[in-house]
Amino acid sequence: MTLKYSGDIRELCYPFIYEDSPLCDYEIITDELCATLGGVISELDGHEQFADIHSFLCTLQPHIFHLNGSIRGRQVIFAPQIDWLAGYFDHYQEEIEGQLHGFVLPRGGRAVQLLNNCRSLAKKAIRTMVQVDGAGIEVPQELHRFTNMLCNLFFRLTVVINRRLGIIESEYQSLSYNLKPPKAPA
Repeated sequence: MTLKYSGDIRELCYPFIYEDSPLCDYEIITDELCATLGGVISELDGHEQFADIHSFLCTLQPHIFHLNGSIRGRQVIFAPQIDWLAGYFDHYQEEIEGQLHGFVLPRGGRAVQLLNNCRSLAKKAIRTMVQVDGAGIEVPQELHRFTNMLCNLFFRLTVVINRRLGIIESEYQSLSYNLKPPKAPA
């Protein structure tokens, strides 16, 4: 049986929900990313030590919905938006320069948890763009470039927030990707 719209608008959550295309999945993921980012914004609201991050994220959030519609609709993410994002990337990278020496376990308060979710959702959006492209639907190059940088920036923001709170994440050493075999317990 093929699922389809019943004709009752109350039973239709999204106009493209029944289409058999990864494009709808991409739009749902970027919608979730935008909503989750809204949670981060709410968590940081009123905290003076994070006023700069709050302001940036308030400006960024509409760009996520622009990202959402830039495949099916009119593309509105271009090089200037990537350059704008790169400026914030560089700014926050400078704040934590030299403080990370490998992987860390994702830990921190609610805003950091939500930013880590945003990071994962950005990865999912990129993977879905790969699937959309594989399905023969053109994905503008700027979209995956913007989203990759966004993912990396979200991680940096988790570190910035934690550092401003005096939290140092625990380093993570992978046993799966370690080139040297682990030492046997003594």
